[in-house]
Amino acid sequence: MNRLKIKYPRLKTYNCDVTNYKMTSDAVNIFYKNHKSVDILINNAGYIYSSPLIKFGVNGIIKHDPEIWNKVINLNLSSVFNMSVNVVEKMVIKRTRGVIINISSISAAGNIGQVAYSAAKSGINAMTMAMAKELGVMGIRCVAIAPGFFETHSTKEAVSEEILKEWLRKVPLNRMGSGDDITKAVFSVIDNDYFNGKIFELDGGLKI
Repeated sequence: MNRLKIKYPRLKTYNCDVTNYKMTSDAVNIFYKNHKSVDILINNAGYIYSSPLIKFGVNGIIKHDPEIWNKVINLNLSSVFNMSVNVVEKMVIKRTRGVIINISSISAAGNIGQVAYSAAKSGINAMTMAMAKELGVMGIRCVAIAPGFFETHSTKEAVSEEILKEWLRKVPLNRMGSGDDITKAVFSVIDNDYFNGKIFELDGGLKI
């Protein structure tokens, strides 16, 4: 974060645990008080975790850890609710024609070994479409961007190199996505005032 402030001296940051509703509400209130309005929200907090519902160990069946389930759901899905409901309140108060961008994943379709993560991302897609229908009449758009396999630390920590190579062979562009690809997608969604309620799949053609 300090490096970002050096590169972008006008950048202002607000510390907040997005899984905590009260902390989220307080942070949004402070932001609104300081800046008088909010027109763009990007819900980008996330946690990739791979584990099947059950697996077999030396001592028998091992069930998916319920604490990990709650952590994955809270970080990936509840955080979107917490931020969105508090930011949308400010947009409505100010009658701002804003946009909410939720970072989803192609895992929303259901990935083997990612039962919690897939459920959370599927929830984001459904939430995106529901909010688009509810908020469109107020001029507030809601869109999800669903990346495929991207060159990130979290991807490499959650998915083995062998599995990544297997998936990479299925991508027509024969490469993983980059941070720049995400940035361009976000700006594209922001700039197009008629793009609403859709899931922007950014996967290099993996799901053709």
